[in-house]
Amino acid sequence: MLPSRVTLVDVGPRDGLQNEKQPVATEHKVALVQALQAAGLREIEVTSYVSPKWVPQMADNAAVMNAIPRPAGVRHSVLVPNMIGFNAMLAAGPQARPDEIVVFGAASQAFSQRNINCSIEESIERFAPVVAAAREAGLKVRSAISCALGCPYQGEVTPDEVEHVVKLMKEIGVQHCGIADTIGVGTPRRAQAVIERALKHFPMHEVSGHFHDTYGQALANIYACLEIGLHTFDTSVAGLGGCPYAKGATGNVATEDVVFMLNGLGIETGIDLDRLVQAGGAISDVLGRAPVSRAGKALLTKQGKVFAA
Repeated sequence: MLPSRVTLVDVGPRDGLQNEKQPVATEHKVALVQALQAAGLREIEVTSYVSPKWVPQMADNAAVMNAIPRPAGVRHSVLVPNMIGFNAMLAAGPQARPDEIVVFGAASQAFSQRNINCSIEESIERFAPVVAAAREAGLKVRSAISCALGCPYQGEVTPDEVEHVVKLMKEIGVQHCGIADTIGVGTPRRAQAVIERALKHFPMHEVSGHFHDTYGQALANIYACLEIGLHTFDTSVAGLGGCPYAKGATGNVATEDVVFMLNGLGIETGIDLDRLVQAGGAISDVLGRAPVSRAGKALLTKQGKVFAA
């Protein structure tokens, strides 16, 4: 039986924009968050406290967090990979304080070594003081386990490997487990299998799916997870965020496409699709391209928007 309500966490402002080559002005990031809130999103991943040397797009993290409206009932999260980032987050001031922080670890040893130059176990040791400090400060901690359905270097990733990282995250005090198909190679039964491993250690309401659409499987994978009762998913407005491991490929599944599907299934999200489509169109205009979202592009075209061929 499918859930009656689904929570979508829009990661467009952070995960979606972080790989954009062209600078995106702080005002446009703030406007995007505001538009998502106006559309009914109640969970938004806003920015990350990482070195501007490695991710220059997020260098204005404190400015964005201090400028976004903070209405009651909306939760804002930020990515914090280490204690340097955590201290920078605290230094941004009380107005910039998020509701939740995110730490990330790979299910693939090869990816961990190539991406952050350490083993999975070493990465967990780095996250442990961040998790402890966040919980001491009263902040919820969410984990994102990347490459849970495949790795660009290792290839296949087994459910056993995923469960190993799930358990490590649980041991250091992480409260929510996100399972991410970073390169979009997952298929429905495999998606169910890894989510079921996470559910052995975290309750259903503290597990989420993060699917990329590189091979066109994201909506199918989300539906398969709905079938086993999962009701929280990461999505990205306008499909922001390409897959850096597959040239020209799409990345994060578009929020508009997921909402369109859920509306068709009679599943509540609390999201106004028309407003969401407008938000996706606005940030796409800033970036000078059409939305990746199929539903978003179709609905904007229906409203008279013209896109270059």
